[in-house]
Amino acid sequence: MKNVSFIPNKIKTLPELLPVINGLKVLGKSIAFTNGVFDILHEGHIASLSQAAQEGDFLIVAVNGDASVKRLKGESRPVNNENSRALLIASLLMVDAVIIFHEDTPLELIKAIMPDVLVKGGDYTVEQIAGSKEVIANGGRVVINPIVEGFSTTGIIEKMKQ
Repeated sequence: MKNVSFIPNKIKTLPELLPVINGLKVLGKSIAFTNGVFDILHEGHIASLSQAAQEGDFLIVAVNGDASVKRLKGESRPVNNENSRALLIASLLMVDAVIIFHEDTPLELIKAIMPDVLVKGGDYTVEQIAGSKEVIANGGRVVINPIVEGFSTTGIIEKMKQ
């Protein structure tokens, strides 16, 4: 029988996460950070998170809180609430920690964590990614993972409506 009781413990607040990060950095481990809504988990998310995990020793995934999703995606979103989305992400093998943020971008969170690698999936440029300037100025790097074509939460929702 598999012990899965640790999964909810991967969901952290910033005060809980900072000592973990500091300890990892003392040990010379690299911190990778990515973020997203992750409303309906799909193959594109898994590909992006898997690639992000390869960029560091410890992967932190920041999940947009419900109010943030509504502001960014509209009143009908999110489909799943922030706690459900965070738990799903925490259950993934490649994810080491999950944190929920309530702002429209994770800029303040990135500045507090200061990851070694900031990873974003999509059609962004480095200049468009929240926190990229700060991470680069701190000696870190920014990685943009390509989108897996044919997979999007909006597309899934539209298909369900048909």
